[in-house]
Amino acid sequence: MIKMSSKGSFKNTYKLLRFLNLRGYTNNIEDYAKMGVEALAAATPVDTGKTAASWRYEIKSNKDNLTITWINDNRTKTGIPVVVLLYFGHGTPSGRYIQGRDFITPAIRPVFKDIADGIWKEVSNA
Repeated sequence: MIKMSSKGSFKNTYKLLRFLNLRGYTNNIEDYAKMGVEALAAATPVDTGKTAASWRYEIKSNKDNLTITWINDNRTKTGIPVVVLLYFGHGTPSGRYIQGRDFITPAIRPVFKDIADGIWKEVSNA
């Protein structure tokens, strides 16, 4: 059995993360966000190519965290995100069912690994 306990606060951890942020590490976040867009666009099933070309990202940060959100703006005439239909599947007007396909997870997984590796390298070198 493994038992872990902790006393105190995460003050020093937060201080280190803020230090890394001040060192400009967040500049690399833009590169990771672009990598995500490229990976998602390459993996998106193509009919007209509009959905694959509709990926973008937003980066939000505050003093405690940094978030990348990947967004696809292509929607049907009724406002449904096409990516949701591709991912989960959907019915057609003729009554057929189109099986969904998880193309997002395999596409973005290497980007997450690169982000984790980059953060670990930065923390190790701090």
